[in-house]
Amino acid sequence: MGDEFALDESRRVQILKRELRRMRASPSFRIGTHLINAIERPWKLLVLPFTFPYLIWTIGLEKLGLRAPPNVSSIISQANPPERSVVMFPTNGVGFGHFTRMFAVARQMQKEDPSLEVIFFTTMPTLHVPYLEGYPTYHLAGAKKFRGMGSNAWNNMTEEMLTLVLDTHRPHTFVFDGAFPYRGMLNAISNFPNTRHIWLRRGTFKKGSSIPVDSIGHFDLIVHPDDVVPLPDSEIDHEVPVERVAPITLIDQEEMLEREKARARLGIHDSRLAVYVQLGAGQINDINSEVRMVVDSLLEHENLVIILGESMLGERLDINIERVHLLRDYPNAIYFNAIDFAVQAGGYNSFHEMRNLGIPTLFLPNLKTRMDDQAARCRVAEEEGWGISCISRNKKDIENGISKLLEHKKGKSADVRKGEIELRDIIINAPLDKQDRVKE
Repeated sequence: MGDEFALDESRRVQILKRELRRMRASPSFRIGTHLINAIERPWKLLVLPFTFPYLIWTIGLEKLGLRAPPNVSSIISQANPPERSVVMFPTNGVGFGHFTRMFAVARQMQKEDPSLEVIFFTTMPTLHVPYLEGYPTYHLAGAKKFRGMGSNAWNNMTEEMLTLVLDTHRPHTFVFDGAFPYRGMLNAISNFPNTRHIWLRRGTFKKGSSIPVDSIGHFDLIVHPDDVVPLPDSEIDHEVPVERVAPITLIDQEEMLEREKARARLGIHDSRLAVYVQLGAGQINDINSEVRMVVDSLLEHENLVIILGESMLGERLDINIERVHLLRDYPNAIYFNAIDFAVQAGGYNSFHEMRNLGIPTLFLPNLKTRMDDQAARCRVAEEEGWGISCISRNKKDIENGISKLLEHKKGKSADVRKGEIELRDIIINAPLDKQDRVKE
């Protein structure tokens, strides 16, 4: 009882110290302190017309992420040694990309070392996926889910929740997968210097990026999954070690349902060709949408059925079209032995899944993504002979693309390096007592 009381009291003290640190770093406190110092030391009043605008300018740069906030001393000393556990923080983007990579690595780590505790802390709403696999999972809803909540309040909540998770599980490794490192997350992990911090980031760093200028230095290792399109060199100089691993995919072919069983679950007769369609956007009931043009063009071929992938992050599709089956599951890849062809956008995960399995695919690359050259990726599929790229989005070109697609034969599964295994080895084999790198 006494130990539990002491622990609760210690955590209450830590919470108060974190609140004090946030107050001391807040613009209002710094502005007030600046003015009071000028009043207490009259000679500072003489330079106040210069120092005050400079302070306002500095705070503005911090808000824009162009300058690091003041370095207020850490309020938690990680006195206890790390446990053999890993905390994984995948963010949610427009799809499952970040989460799928983390989930793939988590499954591989558990295969290698069943005694390893893997904990998920995520903004993804699909908590049942890791939960059913037996992973303790903490959910942090995105800021937009809260009515009227600003970024400062949300980051404070992020810091509190993640600090509690890290303090409870004391992991030897923390892995973040996301394009933008939240300030609340950076504040939390900085208080655990004995934990190894890894940033899994698919893209390299470009000048003018919106990420906080001090964010890279909070990590001990940056891991970049490779792509069929060579990654450019980073445009931002930093001293953090970088590792590159093979593309990370979730499901191996031996983990998929056998063809007969998968087709039985999907209701596909053995005599029919099956085409998997997942374009990620567009309304099926809009006859001018890309997904509807694809579906209508496919249905002109009598001996096939369509498996229309429905995202678990979006609204349910309300359709009733003959020979169109909806698939709302995760991961859809467990059914891929049942399909003969695919029509997809050129996203990273879906591209490498089709490539690894040798499934003939018609790609409709998204040309509006800022961080992802889908057109270049899909050209590789054409060069390798298993894919077709449809850049022009009109009914005639889509019909021609589908006709060419149906002439292809399914290829052999590729014998490829597996990035999830490589990253698993990096995490599991990391020393518990890391050599701290001095962070500026």
